[in-house]
Amino acid sequence: MKVPAAGEKLGADDVARLRAGMALQMDHYGGGRLPYVCLKAKGLVQHMATLEGPDAGRVVEVLDASGGYASACLGAGHPRMQEALRDGLERAGYVTDELGSLERTLLLEELFGAKGLWADRFPGDAYHASGRNSGSEGLELALRLVLESNFDRRRMAPKPERSERRTILAFEGAWHGWTQGLVSLLNRRHYRLGMPLPATEALDVQFLPFGELSHLETFFAEHGRKLAGVFVEPIQGDAGILVPPPGYLRRLAALCREHDVLLVADEVLTFAKTGRFFGMTDAEGPIPTDITVIGKSLGMGVVSTSMVIARRELSVRSSGAVSTSDLRPLTSAVMRSGIQYMSGEGLVERTGPLGELLRERLRKDVAQPFPEVFQEVRGLGYMNGLELTEKASGNLGRLRTRLLDSGIFVEFMAGAGRRSRGLRYLFPAMRIAPPLIAGEADLQEMVARIQRGVRTFVESGS
Repeated sequence: MKVPAAGEKLGADDVARLRAGMALQMDHYGGGRLPYVCLKAKGLVQHMATLEGPDAGRVVEVLDASGGYASACLGAGHPRMQEALRDGLERAGYVTDELGSLERTLLLEELFGAKGLWADRFPGDAYHASGRNSGSEGLELALRLVLESNFDRRRMAPKPERSERRTILAFEGAWHGWTQGLVSLLNRRHYRLGMPLPATEALDVQFLPFGELSHLETFFAEHGRKLAGVFVEPIQGDAGILVPPPGYLRRLAALCREHDVLLVADEVLTFAKTGRFFGMTDAEGPIPTDITVIGKSLGMGVVSTSMVIARRELSVRSSGAVSTSDLRPLTSAVMRSGIQYMSGEGLVERTGPLGELLRERLRKDVAQPFPEVFQEVRGLGYMNGLELTEKASGNLGRLRTRLLDSGIFVEFMAGAGRRSRGLRYLFPAMRIAPPLIAGEADLQEMVARIQRGVRTFVESGS
């Protein structure tokens, strides 16, 4: 199929073919998928065609402000990734974790070895790592590590000294994944109702509003002796990019240490987007964790992967965590090359100051001119959220279409919804999480297109 230039149109047969192809894929959005198809992409630019309405087939040049669920940190078709894939295919091999691999060794050595990039946070003599296909799979392993820490494998029974520790603390509005064990960690009943009960239903999962220190202190004082683990996102993503107050995450880590509770950091979304590689960081430096799960940007938009970094004393029973995808050599080659590039070019560090400029422009050019659409701008680095008003939330689909027509692709998060302790309802939020390759001029153009799309949305009365 020949792809027309932006502004031109596909033929009717091509439009019909693309519609049919879209229908062949299972619809996970309840009929709410966007009527657009990506025809080609390079860097931050995607060429999309609309599939509905009188303009069906029209090709639009769209700037990507989402990075494919915040995973394509180097955009599309990056030369470094082309080189990594070619070299990896030619020499890396395909062995599983039952055997060692040179490419895997190089990756782990460069990250956790004596002079490794992340050795200050995860020294190799204290931590080990495992790979998975996705963030959800990585967090499933993290949950298993927490549960296994309470289990005596020789007796095949709970350890007597930890038999009471059957409580997991999670947070309202959190998102850790769809898979069976993880839905217990979401305070959203409609994801669980009608599904087979996972083994983790035996757990007592408790939820607190995120970022509220007084509630955290009270909970640990009352229930700390019963806690097995805490699962936390350094910045809550699906809840609408909620950034905790200074000191909150460090105090959480301290409470976990005081009460002998395992702290699991879900950094699948925050990895490499907050001005540092890890969101569990503050002015004092790294915030200690027992288990950290990273993903999305880790695969550079080329492979779907995640990594579980855990204290060495944490493991599972023999063969209990075997995975076909555990740091496969080709995946390791992609990760290693991408991290080298991100580090060498300073892409992660610059998201700090550039992110501040981006939020300032979003407030001034988007949120303030359209108070009927947005009520708050939040974020850190290249993770940014504009919370919608209640009225605008009811027209979210039309807003997304207006934005696409204006040449910008963004994503929307569900919001934390109804929270406990008298805290206000949190509505859906527009997420702006551009690829790390986006520079200042790119961010300015993104904001301009967002403003144009929102203005069209408001003026059309939609």
